[in-house]
Amino acid sequence: MTTPATAPAPKGILLKADTIAEPFLAEVKTSLASLTPTRAPPKIVGILATASMPSRSYAEFTRKQCAALGIAFELRELGSALGDGNGNLNGNGDGVGVEEAIIEANADDTVDGIMVYYPIFGKEQDHYLQQIVSPFKDVEGLNYKFHFNLYHNIRYLEPKSLLASSPSLAHTPAPLKDDVPPPGTVKSILPCTPLGVVKALERVGVYNALLPYGDRAYGRIITVINRSEVVGRPLAALLANDGARVFSVDIDSIQEYTKRPSGGGGGGGGGGIARQRRAYHPHHVVRPAPPEFDLARCLALSDVVVSAVPSATYKVPTTALKDGCVCVNVAADKNFEVDVREKASLYIPAVGKVTILMLLRNL
Repeated sequence: MTTPATAPAPKGILLKADTIAEPFLAEVKTSLASLTPTRAPPKIVGILATASMPSRSYAEFTRKQCAALGIAFELRELGSALGDGNGNLNGNGDGVGVEEAIIEANADDTVDGIMVYYPIFGKEQDHYLQQIVSPFKDVEGLNYKFHFNLYHNIRYLEPKSLLASSPSLAHTPAPLKDDVPPPGTVKSILPCTPLGVVKALERVGVYNALLPYGDRAYGRIITVINRSEVVGRPLAALLANDGARVFSVDIDSIQEYTKRPSGGGGGGGGGGIARQRRAYHPHHVVRPAPPEFDLARCLALSDVVVSAVPSATYKVPTTALKDGCVCVNVAADKNFEVDVREKASLYIPAVGKVTILMLLRNL
């Protein structure tokens, strides 16, 4: 008598970004079709001031997507992006002329959107450049006014508020009934990559559409590995503002992002009473994760794991993942081990195409 062979364990689904991007491509096409016929096609200026090949590849992919949709795209190459005159990108002269190019594009009435390919100088100086881009032309959502709204869960704004010298909480956030801007307002622009990850998670059912808008990630535990101001921190904030409990993991600490008050009712005094009167904070709060929490414990609890570590050697250990979780790789390099689908029910290896659609959606 022979023993039947054990059936191999099913692997999780490998989901490419093309499938996720489809409805957003249709949305952008519909928006473009609704423009006044006499209006010139929208125009984006891309500013490339670095010899970085990933930046050049991103610029080329943006150009192709814009061409396919009838959006005007102009790439302005500066400094080392031009090479040494013989087609050699030697990396010398990164950032030469980039500030002047941004100022010129701000003043050009034919330009509707500006995107700058980072990194150029490094975190601090690049942050300065991000604030030079006019908020009326910032399709990447990197202006501090948009970041302020993101962190304070302010989803809509009056366009004239962008003229103010500083952001304000004077405008009460719109009631979270649906995703339609109230009259006289528009959506506040969100950073493309974090927004792309959120839309991917909505698309695959991590968000529960039966719950009220603004709280559809409630009940989900999510780990985000990386806390950069471009991807990790805004992504953790977006997810927490949508109701998730988020562990933000960086090289030296683990933080918890959540709208839920700690301990249920809070402490004594008026603060505790105020907390009891509301189910959750109007926007996420940040606190240190419990001291016993390390990365392994976060992964074991997490329904979703997003990794955006800019390193070819960093890998999230498959054995530490929760069975059936969803894994999303945002980094240019693969941050998950090759056997990730042995534990993950769904693995998204890249979000670049969704990111481009979010940029055009912002436009």
